[in-house]
Parts: sequence; C-alpha cells; structure tokens
Amino acid sequence: MSDTKPRKADFQAPRGTRDFYPEHMARLNWLFDHWRQVSRRHGFEEYEGPLYEHLELYTVKSGEGIVSELFSFQDRGERDLAIRPEITPTLARMIAAKAAALPRPIKWFSMPRACRAERPQRGRLREFFQWNVDVLGSESVLADAECIFVMLDFLRTVGLGPDLVEVQVNSRTIVGALLEQEGVSPDRHERVFTVMDRYQKLEPDAFREFVLSQGFTDVDFDLITRIIRIPDLEAMKDLVKSDPAKCEFDRLNELKGYLDHFGVGDYFRYRADVVRGLAYYTGIVFEVFDRGSKLRAIAGGGRYDNLIRLFNGPDMPAVGFGMGDPVLMELLADLKLLPETDGAQGPQVFVIDADAEMFQTALEMVGRLRMRGIAAEMSYKRQAVGKQFKQAASRCARTAVVLGRETREQKLLTIKNLDDGTQSQVDLEKFLEDPAAFVGG
Repeated sequence: MSDTKPRKADFQAPRGTRDFYPEHMARLNWLFDHWRQVSRRHGFEEYEGPLYEHLELYTVKSGEGIVSELFSFQDRGERDLAIRPEITPTLARMIAAKAAALPRPIKWFSMPRACRAERPQRGRLREFFQWNVDVLGSESVLADAECIFVMLDFLRTVGLGPDLVEVQVNSRTIVGALLEQEGVSPDRHERVFTVMDRYQKLEPDAFREFVLSQGFTDVDFDLITRIIRIPDLEAMKDLVKSDPAKCEFDRLNELKGYLDHFGVGDYFRYRADVVRGLAYYTGIVFEVFDRGSKLRAIAGGGRYDNLIRLFNGPDMPAVGFGMGDPVLMELLADLKLLPETDGAQGPQVFVIDADAEMFQTALEMVGRLRMRGIAAEMSYKRQAVGKQFKQAASRCARTAVVLGRETREQKLLTIKNLDDGTQSQVDLEKFLEDPAAFVGG
C-alpha cells in the first residue's frame, strides 16, 4: 500500500482576476470615491443593475459574435444568461422601461463590476470595474462636451493633467462622408471603421497587412491611410463637401469650444483614426490615451443615438463613456500618483488599558467612540502596555488613548499621537463630551 500523501490543491484566483487585500482595497476605494465625487458634482445620479442578464440583451446590441467574449450559462429553467461584460445594455433596458417618466436630460453614472472572456494582458483583465457616465435625451453637443468634461475633470483631480494624457476626438459621420465622396458605399463603412480602429494598435507594416487580409485592396488601403493622416480640424475643413459632413464638422468645432470654456480644452486632440470599433456609435466618438501611448485606451465613448430604440424604447439621443480600472491604475502606478496605503484603513484610536481594573472602562470607551463615528480598536488579550502599543502600531492607529491609574483615581486619561510621539493628559469627562476635538473626527 502506497504511503504517498495526496497532493494538496494549489488554490489560486482564476486567470484574469485579482485578489484585493486590504492595502489594495484601500486604493480601489480611493478610486471609487473619486469617480463618485466627480460624477455627483457634475450632476449625475448613480444607478446599478443585475450582475447577469439574459444573453439576448448583449446580442441585440453587439450581434451574435459577442457570445464568444462572454461568460454565458443556462439557469435551471434553461434560460440563456450571461455575466455582464458592460452595463450599457442594462442602462438601455432600464431607460426604455421608464422613458416616459424620466426627466430629460437623463444624467446617470455607475461603477459596475464586469467580466469578459478574453485573453488577459497588461491593462486588460477578465474581471474589472468600470466607471460609466451617460447623458440621454439631448441632441445638443453640450451633452457630448459635458460627458468629456466629467471624464477630464476626474483625470485632472487624480493628477493626470493635459501634459500626461489627451482625449482624442473624431466623428464617424465625417469619416463616412469622406468615404462616400471617394465612392465607398455606406454598406461598407462599418468594415472600414473596423480596420481603422486597429491603426493605433499595430505597427505600420502590420496594419497594412491586416487591412489587406480583411479583403481590401491597395487602393482601399491608400484611401484609408489618407483619411487617418488628416492632422487636425483645420486640415479637415477643406475636405468635407456634403452638408451632413459640414454639419458634423461644425459640431466638432462647437465641442472644442465648449471644452475650452469648461477649462479643459488643452486635453483635446483631433484624430481621424478614432472611430471606435463598435457599430452602435453614430456620431462624435472619443478615446483617452497617455501622451506616450504606452498603454491601451484609458477610456472611450461617444454618441449612440439609436440604442434605446433597440430595446423597445423611444428614439432617444444618447452619449456616454466607460473607463476601466486596470489601465488607469497601471498608469497611475507608473507615474507614482497612487496614494500611499500604509495606515489608510487603520483605526483613528487604539484604546489601551494600562491598569487591569480599567478593562471594562476600555470596552465602554471603545463603544462610545464607535457610536460617535470614530474608528476605535483595542487588544483582545489583556497584556502589557508595551505589547498593546506594539499592536496599535501594527494596526496603523493614529492615536492611542491610555486608561490607567490616573483614570481610575483622577479621571484623567493620556492621549498619545502615534505619528510624532507627543502626548498629553485630558479630563475624562471633557474627552467623552467631544472626543473628535482630541483625536480628530
């Protein structure tokens, strides 16, 4: 009989997912706080939806090809479901259900956890968080500008100024008009957009090879590259001929003007190759990249005026964007802009009982502090004062409140700042009346 012990399972997080230990969670919550604060100060309301939806919700928006990119399954009733890869279809479903009752414009944001069944790589994971901001019910370019503004305001808030990142803007309407002027029929535009979307992701030779592999000719490639290389809006002005193209050109200039007035125009850059590879975009589109182009897009979005109708809702113009946490956090880490996490989740106060008879008083003190909104902890074990101070330091507490003989005999307690070592004695009753005045609220 073999005496070989069975090998223990090597349990690890699934590929493409992450474990968030407390120090990592502190940074994630820092990010969530900024997303939420910026959204609210721009007048957006928060919403949420189910973690999984009917599979058809995603195929209606993106076609059957999306199924291979999802984590899909059947429930016990043999209904086809999928874990959400994004929240825009849920948003469209929710808006369609109550469109008549919602005041316009509708300004909503969300921070969902989502999953996509794709190959993990730097800045792209199978599980991620995404900040989504949308304005629905307005055709005005001001809605596009406000979406871009809230995105840039967040980037500015976390230290990503226009010297570090840029928002690259274009319009699919203009590109479509230029293609038509060159004899490319509208039914072929989406195929052209698909290859143009790969331009920044491939080296020049690889891009040409990719375009030709998609059934395009050398003549097509020359046309596509001529459009892609249009350097700025001024150069575009002389190329647009049709009325729709001229109208959209004016909208782009209007957008730039709004961003200038908002104070974020320095982030703006026109790029003719930015078309977003998703067919549901209908007009102005945009993506955010770091100036060095070392990473994937930090955020992306645009106009999607036909989507609500696909979910049995009314015709409703809409614009929005999504910003995932993986690329953003990579960039902030590279630039050393993430906050220090040491002590980020530590208690404000660690209560120490320096006298064995003060244990119950210490419990009462912890209870009073917590009910006053002050994070407080204490040692579970009755042990020497030095060991309690050591535990307070290991928990990254900011202040120690020491209850000892003076507390029992003179109603005094000692408050010690654990950062600089300074300490003072305080009347117990005064402390209990307003503890925040002594330890910070």
